[in-house]
Amino acid sequence: MRFMLLTPAGERYLHSPLVGRPHIYNILAATATGLALGYDLEVIARAIETCAGAPGRFERVAHAGDFAVVVDYAHTDDALVNVLSTARDVVGGGRVITVFGCGGDRDRSKRAPMGEAAASLSDVVILTSDNPRTEDPSKILADVEKGMRVSAKPYEKIADRREAITRAIMEARTGDLVVIAGKGHEDYQIIGREVFHFDDKEVAREALKSKEESK
Repeated sequence: MRFMLLTPAGERYLHSPLVGRPHIYNILAATATGLALGYDLEVIARAIETCAGAPGRFERVAHAGDFAVVVDYAHTDDALVNVLSTARDVVGGGRVITVFGCGGDRDRSKRAPMGEAAASLSDVVILTSDNPRTEDPSKILADVEKGMRVSAKPYEKIADRREAITRAIMEARTGDLVVIAGKGHEDYQIIGREVFHFDDKEVAREALKSKEESK
């Protein structure tokens, strides 16, 4: 993103690899801190322009296609609203396709609000598992689905997270943005009492490769 940074120490046009309004606020806070510590504005600006951000926070999955894929750790309704609002800001004329789930054996009260957030800010939603733990995944999805019903937006329920991510990527077309939310930097999934290796970025790359090979 590109914007003009105005400070008591001067002005600087910035080009940051980060995306979204929340990152602008973070950059402003970092700039203010740097200036207060005595750093030169140009030094601060150069650091900002090379900062790629935290892993799993609106992190883009690089590929050669004509649509975008990002993963994000958003696992509350507020976080999902922020992420999907950013997605809406940057998607242009394309669709926002959201894949997310809610953790099992955790606060059930946030499930319907997360469903409502996804429904209100996405064009297509695929409900799936996060870390179901000892809960029945279908019951978790049913809780989330209650929030989805506030909107007429199309959605699917696919409990298998790998299958859900693949479905979203196969559905994507030119200009779309696929948002895979809930796990971000995590590289595991908890099913029952077992921990399995699972990385949203790896799964997305596999699906992107399959999509490319199927053309």
